[in-house]
Amino acid sequence: MYETRKHKPLTNGAFASRLAAHFLVAVITLIASLGIGMAGYMTFEKLPAMDAFLNSAMLLGGMGPVNAPQTEAGKFFAGCYALYAGLVFIVTAALILTPVVHRVLHIFHWDSE
Repeated sequence: MYETRKHKPLTNGAFASRLAAHFLVAVITLIASLGIGMAGYMTFEKLPAMDAFLNSAMLLGGMGPVNAPQTEAGKFFAGCYALYAGLVFIVTAALILTPVVHRVLHIFHWDSE
C-alpha cells in the first residue's frame, strides 16, 4: 500500500489523495460507530434518538455518557460500547496520522540513488 524507501516520495497531489482516503475511512468508521451506539441506547435504554445520539457521541469523544443506564442490559451495552469507543478513538487517530507520519519518515529515509 505504501511505497518503500527505494521509491520516490509521493507527489503532493497523490499524498493529498491518500490523506483524503484515510480521512474518509475514519469518517465512515465514526458514522457507523455512532449508529451502533444510537441503536444500542435506543434498544436497551429506550432513549429517544437525540438522547441516544448525545450519549453515543459523548462516549466516542471520550467524555462519557450523559444518561446513566437504568437496566442491566443497558449497563452491559454501555460498558461494552465504552470499551469499543475507546478503541475507535485510537483507530481513528491512527488512520488520520499514519499517512503524515509515513511521509515524514519516508522523506528522511529515502534512498535517492
